[in-house]
Amino acid sequence: MNSVIDISWPLLGLFSITLIIPLMINHHYQLGMAKESIVSVLRMAVQLALVGLYLEYLFQLDSIVINLIWLLVMIAIGTSSIIGKAKLPLKALFVPVSLGLLVGLTPLLTIVCLFIVQPTPFYNAQYLIPMAGMLLGNSLGGNIVALQNFFGALEQRRSEYEAAISLGASVKYATLPFLRHAIQKSLAPTLASMATMGLVTLPGMMTGQILGGANPLIAIKYQLMIMIAIFVMMSISISINLNLTTRNAIHPHGRILIKSTLDK
Repeated sequence: MNSVIDISWPLLGLFSITLIIPLMINHHYQLGMAKESIVSVLRMAVQLALVGLYLEYLFQLDSIVINLIWLLVMIAIGTSSIIGKAKLPLKALFVPVSLGLLVGLTPLLTIVCLFIVQPTPFYNAQYLIPMAGMLLGNSLGGNIVALQNFFGALEQRRSEYEAAISLGASVKYATLPFLRHAIQKSLAPTLASMATMGLVTLPGMMTGQILGGANPLIAIKYQLMIMIAIFVMMSISISINLNLTTRNAIHPHGRILIKSTLDK
């Protein structure tokens, strides 16, 4: 296979001129997203450049302690992002959400590194960090959707919930329909993506490896592995997240202690 074709910074800068198009659309429809779009692109560029430099150093250092600290930082930032996007109190839900991500990520990453990919050493940053990033990155959206749908349904169908509690139902039983609804909604996009993968879309990891010179069949194996891992991690993290969040958000007697401010 051919080696990776580099992209020069001047050409990348010229390509970024295409960002004028979404800005023109924003202006035409008066979306009010121009500032947010510009800030997001600038943040992305600066963050990716800094992370690229840091990862280059991280790959060379390849320390198990530094790698684990970096994974914990990734989980902490991901947790903050999930809770922030769901418009929920960070202090009350940081532990439940971070535990969901940690319990979902750790066993899968261990299995992949020790038994599937088997890099040398097993904590090789070149494999550990990107795979953890893909698993966490794809789980963020699912967890956000799950929390939004759970608290949204709890608010919209409050009378249904209170009726179940007043009839003597436990919090676990009374919230079960809302948990079920939230999990279904959060997993639906991933299921749809998997069902059309290869026919409608060529996923990012596979495309990146092929562009990097990897054999397409090898790229497919990695993509299958990572998609299975993403689906499993999302299922675990969302389930744990919602169950632990329910315990923090609802008093054992049924009183709702935490509400989302998403629609306020």
